[in-house]
Amino acid sequence: MLEIRDAEIVVFDVLGTLVDEPGGLRAEIRAVAGEPAGGPAADELLALWQAHVEAEQGRMARGERPYDDSDAVDREAADLVAGRAGVTDPAAVDRLATATRRLPAWPDSAAGLDRIARHFPVAGLSNASAPALLRLAAHAGLRWHQALSGAAVRAYKPAPEVYRLAAEAAACPPERVLMVAAHAWDLRAARENGLRTAYVPRPAGDPPAAADAFDWHFDGLDGLVTALTGE
Repeated sequence: MLEIRDAEIVVFDVLGTLVDEPGGLRAEIRAVAGEPAGGPAADELLALWQAHVEAEQGRMARGERPYDDSDAVDREAADLVAGRAGVTDPAAVDRLATATRRLPAWPDSAAGLDRIARHFPVAGLSNASAPALLRLAAHAGLRWHQALSGAAVRAYKPAPEVYRLAAEAAACPPERVLMVAAHAWDLRAARENGLRTAYVPRPAGDPPAAADAFDWHFDGLDGLVTALTGE
């Protein structure tokens, strides 16, 4: 069995694993829509956003809708949220449509990535568009050597072609790619496509089920860093 340090590249899920996606979106929604008395709460508007994104990605996966990148889907979600909240200012809606570019990193993400990146090539692998990943990395202070967007293959995780991007980027066999995520569904798909898998819990993640057989489980990002670097 390969050891964790046999990885040739460490690939991180981004939304939810490195950044607080629901918390950041909730804050952006609250900044634009507020929580007026008798109006929809930010949590309700966040649920509307998330449900739309999940539904539309599912429709694309089933071939019921042509592929659109995350910028287009986020714009649709922002329009829905703004309509529900009664926000009509175009500038406010435009701000909301780009909320994914301003998500906050989890407290240990930037330092953890920096430590790993001194020993391994590090990539982000995300359903977010390439422009969104560029701006998100700058906003959140995330260090990686390459940002890989599913838009490059016109697909969203858990489509197999998205995971193949990681092995192709490093020109190495899939079993030499270590995929790190806080979402069990993401790691299941990575494992099915030959990648090694490491689960790191986050408050808004998707915990493993009893039947999941991921290669490594860590209590936090620091444990992963230590296992990879010995630091």
